[in-house]
Amino acid sequence: MKETGHNHEHSHSHEHGHEDGHHHHAGGMHVHPIVKNMRIALLLNVSFTIIEFVGGIMTNSMAILSDAIHDLGDSIAIVCSLVLEKKSTGGRTQLFTYGKRRLSVLAAFFTSLILIAGSVVILTQAIPRFFHPESVNTGGVLWLAVLGVIFNGLAFFRLFKGKSKSVNQRAVMMHLMEDALGWIVVLVGGFIMYFTSWMWIDPLLSVGVAVFILYNAIRNIMQTLKILLQVKPDNFNDEEIKAALLKIPGITNIHDLHAWTMDGEYNVLTTHLVLNSDANMEDMRKVRNEAYHLLSHLEIHHPTLQFEFEGESCALIHC
Repeated sequence: MKETGHNHEHSHSHEHGHEDGHHHHAGGMHVHPIVKNMRIALLLNVSFTIIEFVGGIMTNSMAILSDAIHDLGDSIAIVCSLVLEKKSTGGRTQLFTYGKRRLSVLAAFFTSLILIAGSVVILTQAIPRFFHPESVNTGGVLWLAVLGVIFNGLAFFRLFKGKSKSVNQRAVMMHLMEDALGWIVVLVGGFIMYFTSWMWIDPLLSVGVAVFILYNAIRNIMQTLKILLQVKPDNFNDEEIKAALLKIPGITNIHDLHAWTMDGEYNVLTTHLVLNSDANMEDMRKVRNEAYHLLSHLEIHHPTLQFEFEGESCALIHC
């Protein structure tokens, strides 16, 4: 039985016939723009949080002060996400053999939890205001709402335009989108209340935004749980991959195929390839290189291939 590792860029051959290729890019350079974008988003979010506290006191608006507290929580969540995202860019070690990519997934999980908690708090504060509307300084609120849309919108689009969309980045984007939508609601509601004095508009729109964010946060947290539990990625079609591999000359069968993702982007695959019984070392090299080339185009970044021969039984119990 022969085994081969996971790269087509460089490999070692040993005299005893064991062939192993290695791929050492678990850190992934693509995460560095994420860290940069998150820093800018954090700076914008913290800056506006300070403006919110000052503006909330000046306008005597509990709604704005509540949102300031919410944004402060968002800033803390972004700091945690940024720290874990940065640590996740480190290469693999003897302890973390796949690198620390899962740290960004943990950050997304906890960020989503904060989003859910924040949405629940908004609901508990907004619903009673249907029955006990509060008057606010709508002029000051409108100006703050314009600034809120600008600051949070810039932070959101800074992350949104990034080429990479890890689950951690999506969770932070949800925070910023919640803030931007919240201020759009305040802006629209402020105009309506300014001209109609319908104070119940504010809690109505707040509930709508909270429910929307709650729904998306739950979706994101389910995605992180799938990754942590090593569930097969949604975009992974094992039958398609098997069919493609079987087209490679020399491969007669495929079994024991496993696939998972480390962080929603970096995908791992292991499988057993059955070759013709008369296959030699050169045949295995050709099959290996073709398989690596094929899998790289199918967004498999870390394949490990084990070779077997026709008529040979698999040594694993659950093969």
